[in-house]
Amino acid sequence: MDKEDLIKKWLNDELTPAEKEAFEQGEDFALHQAIIDGSKQFKASNFSKAETFKDFQSTYQTRKPKTKQLDWFKPLLRIASVLVIAFGIYFTLFYNSKTAVQTFVSQQTTIELPDESRVTLNADTKIEYSKSDWKDNRRLNLDGEAYFKVAKGSTFDVITSQGVVTVVGTEFNVKQRNDYFEVQCFEGIVSVTSNAISKTLHAGDTYRLLNNTFSQDKTTTSIPQWMQNKSTFKSIPFKAVIAEMERQYDIKIIVENVNTERLFTGGFMHDNIDNALLSITQPMDLSYKINVSNDVVIHGNKK
Repeated sequence: MDKEDLIKKWLNDELTPAEKEAFEQGEDFALHQAIIDGSKQFKASNFSKAETFKDFQSTYQTRKPKTKQLDWFKPLLRIASVLVIAFGIYFTLFYNSKTAVQTFVSQQTTIELPDESRVTLNADTKIEYSKSDWKDNRRLNLDGEAYFKVAKGSTFDVITSQGVVTVVGTEFNVKQRNDYFEVQCFEGIVSVTSNAISKTLHAGDTYRLLNNTFSQDKTTTSIPQWMQNKSTFKSIPFKAVIAEMERQYDIKIIVENVNTERLFTGGFMHDNIDNALLSITQPMDLSYKINVSNDVVIHGNKK
């Protein structure tokens, strides 16, 4: 008799005594009996009704041990994905790499570029360039202020958020701070383009864009003053002076009853904070106080 027919007759209590005795001696009888005993503990659903044998067959199949099959293809996919990622990182690092140099507040540094050009970064300044194609593409991004001594060669571009400076071989300073963009040429010729305003600068020329207003000026110094530890300003809003002092001394300045849009002409040294504060407050008829927390409060004098 077919095994399924035998089980069906057993469930329906239709086996002969001889068939029942043989069935109970079978190796699967304990499993069948356990399933029947367990099913007596549950109440049938009000929403579904199955035939007795079909219900048992479904339960029986779920209780049978499953054979785990090895999927040989998945390990190959993992290996392939690792190789793709590895090659991607390799080409990113070695063919599209960018070199970044950044100074912190109250810090200056000088670096040498691949063509022996030299760049000196003022406090809180960042430059970024590509070493891999520098020979054919001499350009870098600047955020802050830096002095350049460019070796002769192909065109050299300094790109900022407010303008582009283009030279061949010369010495110049670029300052880009918020709404303030200034280029000073100390040697050679410099081409500057910003806000559709293009100018060619010769030694001693200054290009300035302050709050989107263009102006030109002259400088008589041979290098930027900040490279001699002195910050100088000519008709610059007082808020820009405060920001520069915060960068040079790593301090926080709070103003009270002060018009920070007033124009300031003068400067301060980077080696003594009290002297520096006197240099910027006395000409503006202001006072200052250094708190215990090392914060500085600048306030207007009451009359």
